[in-house]
Amino acid sequence: MGSCNGEGTPINSFALVSYVPDPLGGFLDRLRNELVTECHAKAHVTVLPPRPLLASVDDAWRELVDEIQEFSPFRVELGRAEIFPVTHVLYLSVISGHAELKRLHQALNSGQLAFEEPFTYHPHVTLAQELDPHQVAEAGELVAARWREFRGERGFAVDRLTFVQNTLENRWIDLRECPLASRVTI
Repeated sequence: MGSCNGEGTPINSFALVSYVPDPLGGFLDRLRNELVTECHAKAHVTVLPPRPLLASVDDAWRELVDEIQEFSPFRVELGRAEIFPVTHVLYLSVISGHAELKRLHQALNSGQLAFEEPFTYHPHVTLAQELDPHQVAEAGELVAARWREFRGERGFAVDRLTFVQNTLENRWIDLRECPLASRVTI
């Protein structure tokens, strides 16, 4: 997921994310692009995985903003590189902030944004997905090596959430952003 500056044909697929800021975000973006060269998504942790909306974007956004106000900013620390066994998605685990992300997900996956997700919510930062099954082990080794080499801070503040929409071209468009625990004008 990530901003594509309005490129593409929007579809009924929406998500809620917190982008990883620089310098950690830039490092993860470069790593993601090294693994999947056509990846244009910015590094993020997903709060609400992709889902269709039955309501209007404005109604869903108003509901999100009301719920987001109940949550204060918190810190996320990233752990080790791992691979989901069923989907072969390469990701970085969340070792601090895991419980807060789960509470956010549980509170926001309701009302007009409720969706029965195909997998149990597991906070993480995706690095590569939809790889050829024969490439997964090698890519996993590359991720682990690059992550060991990274000398910067491995954490970031989740202090704002961005509502995004997918396109037919699988390029995510940033729609709206809201800081946690602050009243915004809708």
